Amino acid sequence: MLRFQVTHPLPLLALSILLSLPGVALAEPQPITSLPLEQGENRWTLPAGEYTGQFFIDQPLTLHCAPGAVIDAQGQGNVLTLRAPNVNIDGCELRNWGRNLTDMNAAIFIEPNANDTVIRNNRLQGPGFGIWADRSQNLLIEDNRVEGDSTLRSQDRGNGIHLFSVKGARVLGNHVWNTRDGIYIDNSNGNSIERNLFEDLRYGVHYMFSHENRVIANITRRTRTGYALMQSRKLTVIGNRSEHDQNYGILMNYITYSTLKDNFVTDVERGDTGGDSMISGGEGKALFIYNSLFNTIENNHFQRSDLGIHLTAGSEDNRISSNAFVGNAQQVKYVAIRTQEWSVDGRGNYWSDYLGWDRNEDGLGDIAYEPNDNVDRLLWMYPQVRLLMNSPSIEVLRWVQRAFPVIKSPGVQDSHPLMKPPTEAATEELMNTTQGPHS
Repeated sequence: MLRFQVTHPLPLLALSILLSLPGVALAEPQPITSLPLEQGENRWTLPAGEYTGQFFIDQPLTLHCAPGAVIDAQGQGNVLTLRAPNVNIDGCELRNWGRNLTDMNAAIFIEPNANDTVIRNNRLQGPGFGIWADRSQNLLIEDNRVEGDSTLRSQDRGNGIHLFSVKGARVLGNHVWNTRDGIYIDNSNGNSIERNLFEDLRYGVHYMFSHENRVIANITRRTRTGYALMQSRKLTVIGNRSEHDQNYGILMNYITYSTLKDNFVTDVERGDTGGDSMISGGEGKALFIYNSLFNTIENNHFQRSDLGIHLTAGSEDNRISSNAFVGNAQQVKYVAIRTQEWSVDGRGNYWSDYLGWDRNEDGLGDIAYEPNDNVDRLLWMYPQVRLLMNSPSIEVLRWVQRAFPVIKSPGVQDSHPLMKPPTEAATEELMNTTQGPHS
């Protein structure tokens, strides 16, 4: 394989000695035109070969890498720094950039105002950030493969894709694994995150202080939290999957005026937080709602997790209906001081442990589903009581509560529970579809 290197004209031995000395500055990034590019129609092509160094692009252009073209930053800085708008990076393999997270070392660093950039079909492998976009607009990040360094602790890796104060970005069909978070969206409004696959991470999708974003048809697998939605409003979260994540499938922390619809969360289990102080609990919750209000949560499917839904810290005035809670070890945990109704316009949710009946066959249970009675609270306080779950004494306690409601504690009530899962068709379609890039 051909090898090219941009170096200072010192002898190689002297250069290696200088670089080994403390305090010696690293080589400055070189213009991309210092590489042996071949000019074609409306684009520049980098021929096959292994190239070393750091490079910047300060003019609008399309850079296409021929198969076998690799740029290696040798563990320093960024591989490519984009300083101009209308840059297109296509088909490149970028490796071994720096790991200094304070300096935001990345395979591709998009500087402020490098708008209308397209990053497509690239392979990135290194310890720092994969793609960092800083205060830019109208980006397209599509069909890239981003792999982190699994030998590092999760918190010492960069995020696969990081958007800071970005507007109008589309992040489509990427595959990210072994980074810290799959994608981190910080103070970025009006972006779309669609059809991505995020595996073996801390958080798959991580939102902070970002509004009016779309999260559509993504998959998270084996993360320590699938979708961490925090301090944001007007999010549209539709048709996503969480498979075998730990701690939380979907976490909502101070989320307002948002829509969660047609999402599928399965097999969330208790897990190790990896020493990360941002993740607490680790209780295997399919959906955790904390201090979140005025949201619509409908037609989602939560199954086979340690806890179906946990709602706490003043999370009120949410519309929760037409969801399915199937086979969770515990369906609901509700910590608050007033009763909440989880049905909308006469239509509630499906609960696999509902023991009521439907005498008029209208598809709705004839008695309310109340998962948080005093018996449930007793079980939370004294888990060993679960050994008596099906005993006559527990049934007597439940009968007393129904007969004498004056002793009833505030909790969740679904007055119109569904007799069949409303998500059956969507679940079957999802199970029969192999979705996700490069899976």
